[in-house]
Amino acid sequence: MTIMQKVLWFIASVGNFSAGYFYMHSQSAFSFFVLISTLIYSIIGIYDIFYSRHSLNRLYPVVAYLRYFLESYRVEIQQYFIANDTEERPFNREQRSLVYQRAKNVRDTIAFGTQRNLVEDNYLSLWHSLAPTIVKETSKRVIIGGSNCQQPYSASYLNISAMSFGSLSSNAIEALNLGAKKAGCYHNTGEGAASPYHLKHGGDIVWQLGTGLFGCRDEKGRFNPDTFEKTAKLPQIKMIEIKLSQGAKPGHGGVLPKAKITDEIANIRHISKDRDCISPAVNPECTSPKDLLTFIEQLRSLSGGKPVGFKLCIGNPAEFLSICKAMLETGITPDFITVDGAEGGTGAAPVEFTNRLGLICLEGISIVNNALVGVGLRDRIKIIASGKTASSFDLLEKIAAGADVVNAARTMMMAIGCIQSRHCNTNLCPTGVATQDPARGKAIDIASKSDRVKNFHSNTLSSFFELVGSMGLDDPAKLIPQMIKRRSPYGMQMSMGSLVTPLSLNALIEPSLSDVELDESWQHWWHTSSAEQFYVDDVFILKAPEFHQERARKVN
Repeated sequence: MTIMQKVLWFIASVGNFSAGYFYMHSQSAFSFFVLISTLIYSIIGIYDIFYSRHSLNRLYPVVAYLRYFLESYRVEIQQYFIANDTEERPFNREQRSLVYQRAKNVRDTIAFGTQRNLVEDNYLSLWHSLAPTIVKETSKRVIIGGSNCQQPYSASYLNISAMSFGSLSSNAIEALNLGAKKAGCYHNTGEGAASPYHLKHGGDIVWQLGTGLFGCRDEKGRFNPDTFEKTAKLPQIKMIEIKLSQGAKPGHGGVLPKAKITDEIANIRHISKDRDCISPAVNPECTSPKDLLTFIEQLRSLSGGKPVGFKLCIGNPAEFLSICKAMLETGITPDFITVDGAEGGTGAAPVEFTNRLGLICLEGISIVNNALVGVGLRDRIKIIASGKTASSFDLLEKIAAGADVVNAARTMMMAIGCIQSRHCNTNLCPTGVATQDPARGKAIDIASKSDRVKNFHSNTLSSFFELVGSMGLDDPAKLIPQMIKRRSPYGMQMSMGSLVTPLSLNALIEPSLSDVELDESWQHWWHTSSAEQFYVDDVFILKAPEFHQERARKVN
């Protein structure tokens, strides 16, 4: 027997007898408490040994519950007592504190120097200029909308990323949308449809059509153009985004656990309450690159000419080039492409998908930007970056990598009270943000939390524009990848992406006119891609960029 099993039998026999004897002779409250304690301990322990399904309870009766109790608070214990300011994931204490300080409009400076290791491998930094300047007011917005767009939209450099009603509580959605209105940015609905809470306060909306087509689906789950047109023409809806995949779970449909599906959500999405809502992995209207572009054209027409784009996480680059080929063949281009990173967040996803699939945001942006340049379409399409943005540097690095504007989700949640408890998929969010429990959700004061969204947005942008100015630039559009410096394993700094030669204009469609020989990886991806289907065999042997450069030197 284990020690705790021996303790149980000792208490159940000698302990109960002694406690009973003590009570019979003293009749005090203390002796009664001792007797009740030993009896309860004995009952629980005997149940654990003979009836419990858990090995721990059978081997360590009663005290095993102490482990379960401590384990339920493991994340909080790690956050508050163990981890330092820079080692937690996905957002460390330093990043969370910065968001909270800027959201509350309190001091966000630090003292005594950085806690970061400035010479660690891959550390990113900037070179400042001795001629700092001020960013022009006319350069603080970005126009989204191509030649076929009749209602272009002027976007902020920082916006609220996709978060649906269902994943988030109604009060959280309202606070975010009212915050977007006060901040002058847009608010992406997420795939759960443009709910009444997204529309209540008049903040600019990007309506996301997920693979479940919530908000514009018929009884069979297919696209309903009449329902779509009615919502898409609302003045508050500024842009339409088709979701192909999501960074935190590419290749997997959205998941809304059954515990979070209320009658209202079931009605809005046209889904059942008796099981988890799992969206299909593939959008039924976008089964090929040409189908995607045809759908974009249809949505643009039905919405009255509003900007329409799509969102994806980059996997095999050849599959994105398939979309580029379809653009060239059909003449149809999206107004924007949202690039989600594998480091992005979600309310619920399989561990393997979150940890192992997809490219990180900076890699995805680089591929999309280079591909669009290589086919001569970059000037017609805006790139929106989405994936882990807490500071103005996070914003800047994505713009420098090739994005035009940036979306943030989890830090906007932090602005309204999220504490990174990571209970989003349980309906037990302790702050009322990611839950459908009305008792928890009502804890969010919409007016005050919307002010925090506005504060975080304006303070982060103010820092961003000052950071751009410190580099001697008066326009964020002048940022380029070379301006981001990465610490090499040899201790020296190198420009981000310096080992990968960027594509020149039209290099993919007219390689003979390019000044630089097309890299063999781009050659393979381009030749294997097809406008007729997304899937491309992943057979190219991807080597470190140094090998490609060595090969190029030998050829020359």
